[in-house]
Amino acid sequence: MGTMNRNYAKELDKILSNTENKGKHLFLHSCCAPCSSYVLEYLRTFFRITVFYYNPNITEDTEYLKRAAEQKRLIGEFNRQLSGDGREEAYKIEVIEGSYDRDLFFERVKGLEKCKEGMERCFVCYEMRLLETAKKAKEAQADYFTTTLTISPLKNAAKINEIGERLAVEYGTAFLPSDFKKKNGYKRSVELSKEYGLYRQDYCGCIFSRAERI
Repeated sequence: MGTMNRNYAKELDKILSNTENKGKHLFLHSCCAPCSSYVLEYLRTFFRITVFYYNPNITEDTEYLKRAAEQKRLIGEFNRQLSGDGREEAYKIEVIEGSYDRDLFFERVKGLEKCKEGMERCFVCYEMRLLETAKKAKEAQADYFTTTLTISPLKNAAKINEIGERLAVEYGTAFLPSDFKKKNGYKRSVELSKEYGLYRQDYCGCIFSRAERI
């Protein structure tokens, strides 16, 4: 079946319907707190999740630090819900911050600076982040790895899944298929952002996406 014809949301639901997968370790790349909010709400009762915050594409130090802090704050809020009255039956979420190397991003996208947002430059960026996620997931002996990137209506979910599945073969850790914007996932992420007062940026993070928004 071609990637453009696949329903990744249904494929994920099929995995979640298999109780043998419950409690397995998911290594989840996150681009930011708002995008991760729905994904964590959706998956934390099923998987033991390690959030991997790895985004060297973010150009400005202050922007990077602000987003990283919001990611950790949100995870702290979710974890505090577990220690209160017991109403949340979910696993504690762990978080790991990757290295922040802007030079790596600019090196990878060299020659693609003038590409339109959402095209080849973005595909290189997806792969850069998923590659590091696959490596870290293997080191952690995780059962699955995936990314929150598919929650954005501006991201190419088919391409993200294609890259993830290729890296899964290379690194020997299963890739969890997703199209998190489906089933009102994106809408729910907006609601959760308001509920938790999350900083919600209006561009992906790199200087190129910021320039297009401006």
